[in-house]
Amino acid sequence: MVKSMTGFAATGCELTTEGGVFSCQWDLRGVNGRGLDLRFRLPDWLDGLEAALRKLLPEVVKRGNVTLSLKLTRADETGLARVSPAALDAAVRMVIEAETRAELQGLGLAPMTAADLLAMRGVVESGPAMAEPGPLVAALLDQVAPLVAAFDANRAAEGVALARIIGAQIDRIDSLTTQARRAAETRRSDQIAGLRAALTRLAEAAPQVDPGRLEQELALIAVKTDVTEELDRLEAHVGAARTLLALDEPTGRKLDFLMQEFNREANTLCAKAQNPDLTRIGLDLKTVIDQMREQIQNLE
Repeated sequence: MVKSMTGFAATGCELTTEGGVFSCQWDLRGVNGRGLDLRFRLPDWLDGLEAALRKLLPEVVKRGNVTLSLKLTRADETGLARVSPAALDAAVRMVIEAETRAELQGLGLAPMTAADLLAMRGVVESGPAMAEPGPLVAALLDQVAPLVAAFDANRAAEGVALARIIGAQIDRIDSLTTQARRAAETRRSDQIAGLRAALTRLAEAAPQVDPGRLEQELALIAVKTDVTEELDRLEAHVGAARTLLALDEPTGRKLDFLMQEFNREANTLCAKAQNPDLTRIGLDLKTVIDQMREQIQNLE
């Protein structure tokens, strides 16, 4: 089963630990990406949480830009912010020292307010007063597994829809390849007649030219415009795409590489067409291949 790189899951919880009662809100979302890029928006005072999540997520998600956010509020306090006494004392000492030095230099400083002190770095801490955040981190990690499972299920559901669309596009390419083969057979008789007429005109216009040489040149032209190999490769790519789409593993990158091969054969087919019907089919192939590649960009 292929999966989409696009997915979303969210959940909330209430946790009671030795450090207090907390409410949490998890948010996990993913979008397209060339590789796996994990981004976290977590409270910075929860030591060890991000490291644990960086080990957990790659076990489920193999590719995409994934962002995991956690909003944590303490239910038994007005908020998580608090004043650090040590940092406040240090800030006051720095202010006093600055004012003393300014007076020695004959400079006057504006009086400091409480708001100015609180704005100084480190005076206000964002985390709760907890001796050890380990129990809270462990409780939060217990909430992550269902979140990741819901996220993965959302990506799998999106993958089913994508596989249905891509499967229909592969069928369309297969059908157009069959039409192209029939058009090439029809073109062959017209091409042979055209080459013979050209040979006759050249022989009449330049009787001194060796007829054998002319036939060789016209035969080379016929070989250069033959599209059998391109059609054979397109059929092989169709089979490879169906196989990759049926695998129970991430195949988006492989399918993306295969689309380059599809596009190369379609371009060559159009270049060699020299026939209105074959040209039309080649352009239809290019259109479907381009649409299919857009869908494959979403696969993990």
